[in-house]
Amino acid sequence: MPPKITVSVVSHNQGALVENLLADIGRYVSMPVRVVLTVNIPEAGRNWSSADFPFELEVTRNSIPKGFGENHNAALARARSDLFCVLNPDIRFTADPFPPLAALLMNSKIGVVAPAVTAPDLTPEDHARDFPSIFSLAAKAFGVRPHSRAPAGRVVFYPDWVAGMFMLFRTETLRAVHGFDERYFLYYEDVDLCARLRKADYEVAVCSDASVIHAARRESRKNLRYAKWHLRSALRFFASRPRVALGLGKER
Repeated sequence: MPPKITVSVVSHNQGALVENLLADIGRYVSMPVRVVLTVNIPEAGRNWSSADFPFELEVTRNSIPKGFGENHNAALARARSDLFCVLNPDIRFTADPFPPLAALLMNSKIGVVAPAVTAPDLTPEDHARDFPSIFSLAAKAFGVRPHSRAPAGRVVFYPDWVAGMFMLFRTETLRAVHGFDERYFLYYEDVDLCARLRKADYEVAVCSDASVIHAARRESRKNLRYAKWHLRSALRFFASRPRVALGLGKER
């Protein structure tokens, strides 16, 4: 039997995106799957239930909005599956991404795996990067965004970290590193988690045999409050023990 996957999705008043994603999961995913949908911000007129989909669906509605890490950790605590997937509502499938990713996680040295990610126009997204530094953060402030590309001819490659839009783990591995650090809020939870996986001698992998589409919002570019959260999380990461332990104080 293929491993059962728990998929954790958090909606921030993104009902239309969630409906498209749930439809894609029902249409394309062949493995047994259970979706934990956390409605972080109340949204009228959205009454999802398992009866509407060919998979198990659990809906949790927060009375008070919670952070990225806290929401996904709550779903992790209820997971009963071999694999656990963190998935953004603005991801779309055109095929089942899970078989090649799950196969790669048969390697016990890999802690997290992500698919290739493109924008809606199929332009590759920079979702797999080197760890950030003061220099890269300063460059980003001046509009120079980092771009990481898969090495030519490589189906699987190993970046420092992958973005939290799509991350697939063995459930036991994610629990062993205690999930996401809830002291971060909305940004850098993925960077920190990959650093802690690396510190625990796991690899971070991207498998280009699987691909998904991402319609990014880039809120931190347009909203000062999001930008402040982004900067605060970046500074927390620069002072973090996993970063120091990995010797990330200098540009490589």
